[in-house]
Amino acid sequence: MTTPITKRSTVGNKETVIPHLWSIVLAGGEGTRLAPMIKEWLGEERPKQYCTFTGTRSMLQHTVDRADLLAPPTQRVTVVGAGQEETAHSQLDGRGGFLVVQPANCNTAPGVFLPLSYVRAADPDATVVIYPSDHFVHPEAQLVQAVRHAVGAIDLLEDRLILLGIQPDGFELDYGYMQVDRYVGGYGAHSLWHVGRFVEKPEQQLAKTFAEGQVLWNTMIVVAKVQTLWKLGTKVLPSMMRLFESLLPAVGTTKEGRALHSIYRTMPTNNFSGDFLEHVYHKISALDVTDVDWSDWGRPERIAQSLRRIGKAPTFPVELVGVA
Repeated sequence: MTTPITKRSTVGNKETVIPHLWSIVLAGGEGTRLAPMIKEWLGEERPKQYCTFTGTRSMLQHTVDRADLLAPPTQRVTVVGAGQEETAHSQLDGRGGFLVVQPANCNTAPGVFLPLSYVRAADPDATVVIYPSDHFVHPEAQLVQAVRHAVGAIDLLEDRLILLGIQPDGFELDYGYMQVDRYVGGYGAHSLWHVGRFVEKPEQQLAKTFAEGQVLWNTMIVVAKVQTLWKLGTKVLPSMMRLFESLLPAVGTTKEGRALHSIYRTMPTNNFSGDFLEHVYHKISALDVTDVDWSDWGRPERIAQSLRRIGKAPTFPVELVGVA
């Protein structure tokens, strides 16, 4: 069920905010891969999006602040896990927006389409940007500019999704690979391509085959029309989407909480990348982001490596990551 967070009066430079644009911030992950390191560091279990690895802001706060440079906080929905509501409210206090709490973790596809249901109920013709809150990006200003270009491009490609892609700088089996196909055009410093194939976390031999062609890593930052995402979801994951369709009439009413918990009793477990994106690759375009350092920070050593590259001091004891 959505709960409003205290609103703030300004959003950076108001002239940069794009009307009719909504943000979805994904903050429901449980962060199991980094759990041992974080527990040793903080003495408690905490998903990485709620941690401050350098500076004074958590990964969630960084993500929300970036999103609010393009869309107003009143058009931002953040989705969190059932045990994360108090922490999320504390970190988002003063930043505005709405919080949606998942009754259960049913993997990433419900984690995307649940907040999308609330956006669709409020503004079915909206454009939406979906942001993971547990990925590292630097410099942030360049990432915001790339998202802005993707938002402009989606008006010309309304029946497609645009994913921001990063050119690989190594060999990783934990990432999604997009094999680019046909060049569409340039948007600022970025190139837009139609995707010929999408594979989430490929096996080693397939990943090597991909690396021989022109590929991009999937950042999971998605730009799309709400209606496009909804139609594709209905086609690919019909049983899940029927549940979210049944939720829509209850959104904003006294029946909302009961309806939300009811649909999650039979919610299927689906992965957004493997069970959805892999099946709609022919509807995906990729914006090649060449001026941003990106990592999913899925392993402790990636955190240390990223911070060392940008010259930032970690807030955690560096010996915890096992990298000199």
